[in-house]
Amino acid sequence: MNEQVDQLCKHLRLAYIADVYEEIPFENPMDFLLQLLKVEKDGREKAKAERYIKKARFLEYKTLEQYEWHKDICLPSRLDRQELESLRFIERKENLIRVGAPGTGKTHLALALGRRACEKGYDVRFYRVAHLVEQLENALISGKWSSFRKKLDKADVIILDEMGYLPFGKEGAELLFQLITECYEQKSLILTSNLEFSQWNRIFTDSRLIHHAHIISYTGSSYRLTNALSKRI
Repeated sequence: MNEQVDQLCKHLRLAYIADVYEEIPFENPMDFLLQLLKVEKDGREKAKAERYIKKARFLEYKTLEQYEWHKDICLPSRLDRQELESLRFIERKENLIRVGAPGTGKTHLALALGRRACEKGYDVRFYRVAHLVEQLENALISGKWSSFRKKLDKADVIILDEMGYLPFGKEGAELLFQLITECYEQKSLILTSNLEFSQWNRIFTDSRLIHHAHIISYTGSSYRLTNALSKRI
């Protein structure tokens, strides 16, 4: 019987129920079927999330549960912590921009939100901006621009980390701006920057990046530095 179940599960591409069906508690046949289908659904969603997390290429393992919210984080009036963690801004294809000094926790939150998005079934890409600009320039030079852009088009969320940390040339800025423009109202951008908005005209001359955007300001000094110093005392 077990071999028949295994073969049928393989034929029907049911990857998760063959190993657990004997352990499922139930009160009646309908309840058993419901629990069985839930096991398969949960297994597929978990596997999908793991694929998306791997594809996103996050630099570190960061979660919202690990994130330390502190008084120097200024959320906009229409976006509280619960709303942010619900990821409804992604459903609405809105952007999320975090600005502040280096070491204040901007990238941690970006990574954590990206991981949560993968767990909810969103296709996410993470890039350090300087590296992305380099890839965009190389794709253009090598004639692979179209194929590179198609990969980005499939994403629901693109995370751009460290905008303004390193300067890049006019052509790189134009390619990045083109990417951001084409994402407008098509997908969500999550961006971190150490630049004040008054400095953004050094890179962009268009306001579409901040249209439909939630802006989170980090007003304190470096959290990493403060935490490191506190451990020395």
